[in-house]
Amino acid sequence: MTRIEPRPWKRSHLYEPSSWRSHPRVGLGMIIGSTLGIAGVSFFGPSAVTLKLGPRNGSLLPPWYLPSTWGISLGDWVAVVLTYLCIAVGAFGMWILLRALAAGWRPVAKKLLYTGIGLQIVVSLVTPLTSADVEMYAAYGRLQVLGRDPYEITVGEIFRTQYDAVLYWTERPWQDTPSVYGPVVSASQVLANRLGGASMHDIVFWLQMFCLIPMLLIGIIAYRLAAGNPVLQTRVALFTLVNPAMIWAVTAQAHNEALAVMFAFAAIAAMRRWPWLAGLLIGIAGGAKVNMVLFGIAILWGYRREPRKLAVVAATAAVPLLIFYGLWQPSALLSAARNTTYVNAGAWAGPVFGLLTKFMSWNIAKIIINIVAIVGWVVIAGMLFRLVETRPLPGIDDHIVDPMKDPTSVAVRTAVVLYASWLITTPNSFSWYDLMAWTPLAVAAASRLDSLMLWRTTWLSAAFVTGRAIPYARGLTTTGARIRDTACVIAQVLVLVAIVVWYVRSRRQTVRATSG
Repeated sequence: MTRIEPRPWKRSHLYEPSSWRSHPRVGLGMIIGSTLGIAGVSFFGPSAVTLKLGPRNGSLLPPWYLPSTWGISLGDWVAVVLTYLCIAVGAFGMWILLRALAAGWRPVAKKLLYTGIGLQIVVSLVTPLTSADVEMYAAYGRLQVLGRDPYEITVGEIFRTQYDAVLYWTERPWQDTPSVYGPVVSASQVLANRLGGASMHDIVFWLQMFCLIPMLLIGIIAYRLAAGNPVLQTRVALFTLVNPAMIWAVTAQAHNEALAVMFAFAAIAAMRRWPWLAGLLIGIAGGAKVNMVLFGIAILWGYRREPRKLAVVAATAAVPLLIFYGLWQPSALLSAARNTTYVNAGAWAGPVFGLLTKFMSWNIAKIIINIVAIVGWVVIAGMLFRLVETRPLPGIDDHIVDPMKDPTSVAVRTAVVLYASWLITTPNSFSWYDLMAWTPLAVAAASRLDSLMLWRTTWLSAAFVTGRAIPYARGLTTTGARIRDTACVIAQVLVLVAIVVWYVRSRRQTVRATSG
């Protein structure tokens, strides 16, 4: 009888964790538990963390939650504390899996990918939580359906003078802010309105699908990019779809970052075979959100030794950008620039801005903050370029002697560095922005940046659990504010300090090795 040897990538049972802190079953169990917990909090219906979407009018579409007629709901403290707990448990589970992966855990990557797909779907079937941005997406689409320009008129200008079944359910403070999104995102908002009609509930469902599908495609594209390397595919599944930080920050809140990042990352994946397609996709990504430009810079840097391909990418990217911002929505680019003027209470700049405004005007204080942020971005990016290695991706052509000259591998590392350094230093950053760094990080070389991003995203997620402009139970507003403007700020500063320390120690080791 012939003995069949098991394939190496199926030998996950050979991994023996040294403690529960590196046990994959513990980590995965915590992530699944935290995801189900998030879905459970939402399933109880509108609360301090779960949005109100208005009447369902008999619709059988998700998001699903318990009918209000049942008289079951979560109190403010219960809902908020449970949400904090789910975020913390999920993050700890992810940390355990990172340790297990580094220690030699080798699961069947495809099973992990399917697990992530299931988790993503679960949180897309219940009501979005904490961030009311998805309602504003619905409102901007509604304005367009009504024949209004969301870049020129605000939601508040309409619903304060006339009743509208969709606009009525929006929340402050963005009711008086024109859209800051690109034409591609605006088009998705119109489509959701066409599909959902005059029901905020149904429109939000379609917006959730426009988040879920891109998130799944991001994971699948990255998984295919890592084909031939089971260890890298495991990392991809973990970072893109199983990642509780992204499940909470992006999918559970239905943010449109997923749509923009999907096009941008698909552009990187297309680099090897179709430079023209890479350019076209990055142009479309820029039409979704202007900050996708860093992915474009990463692609151009990857092609810096191949001027013909570089020119093809630049030319094909310019076509959709000219159509979107030159012909279709010229005002969108100026509107998006407003995002550069905000200062986030959970970022390092929050307390600094507050201090500066005691001695000078808001405008001068913002100028100083932005100058400091740009300088910090350059410095941190320079450090990370020395600290984060270029991982040679599978499928490098045989004629490339030095794998570090592979344009796709270089573009991935460049995107990681540019986005991570920008997110860490910008005065206005939210947890869902981190998808821009987590996505290329999934196929990048493992480093301390993995755990630093997990720490950063987790604290930003906790910071805005009570970020809605609604009344909370006594004491909860103060508690949430201290987590946001004190604990989270300290956590963000510690990330900066950790990178500087990491860089200094790395340079010392290099000097010692050279002198030795």
